[in-house]
Amino acid sequence: MFTYLNPTVRKRLADEHKLIRINTNGREMPISGSAIDGELSINILGPIPLPLQLGRDEITTQWYATVRSTELAKVEELARDLTKQNGQRFFSMLASSMAVNSVLVLGDLKKSENPLVRVHSSCLTGDVFGSQRCECGPQFVSALDRIDQDSDGGLVIYMSGHEGRGIGLWAKAATYLLQDAGENTYEANRSLGLPDDSRDFSDAAALLHYFVGKRPFRLLTNNPKKVEDLAKQGLTEVTPIKHIIGVNPWNRRYLAAKRDWGHEISEHDLARS
Repeated sequence: MFTYLNPTVRKRLADEHKLIRINTNGREMPISGSAIDGELSINILGPIPLPLQLGRDEITTQWYATVRSTELAKVEELARDLTKQNGQRFFSMLASSMAVNSVLVLGDLKKSENPLVRVHSSCLTGDVFGSQRCECGPQFVSALDRIDQDSDGGLVIYMSGHEGRGIGLWAKAATYLLQDAGENTYEANRSLGLPDDSRDFSDAAALLHYFVGKRPFRLLTNNPKKVEDLAKQGLTEVTPIKHIIGVNPWNRRYLAAKRDWGHEISEHDLARS
């Protein structure tokens, strides 16, 4: 693994326990060797001190970058070919082929008895551009603030491959055009022949097994399906905590569709501004 980086650096990081591999149950695996066919394993780099200036104040987090071994193996194969061909100018292709998820730890997680957790799906338009067509950006910033202020601390898992509930940014742009023509967010997906929600939370579950273990935790979410999906991965000691923020005239119809689909969103919540 990581053969497109200097092997000496890889070994040093592994020796310092800053590069590890875990299985679906969060147990550490040997760092060397290739992934076993059919077995999900995740590589984790970190912790990396990462101060954030978002929301209330500066927040100090510990950042971990994570990626599936199967995706990493594909990138390594490309890297070997590019190196042989002296094709360094194409190395940007490598980054685009990996969904690198992130874990942001706040507080002393080892001492936490009931950490506060947010599993946040990536949203370029909301998280980066500040779009008001969804509530994603405010949810992300508010989650960091709430966890930072919580006496038990916790973590945010940022799922980079979840854009548009798993359909990707290009398809998401198309659904926006369909929504502007009158369809709701789920109808637009169906018009494109796509699932209502195609997100896979197995990576998040594996990371929670590793970082939280068997402890109960509180999950900032309005989506019962997210709780159900994590329960299927063996995470049953989860208390959902409502996380309503960022309601505005641009996204009320979108949030109403999520409510009708099953999210814990009330009429009172939709009346917020």
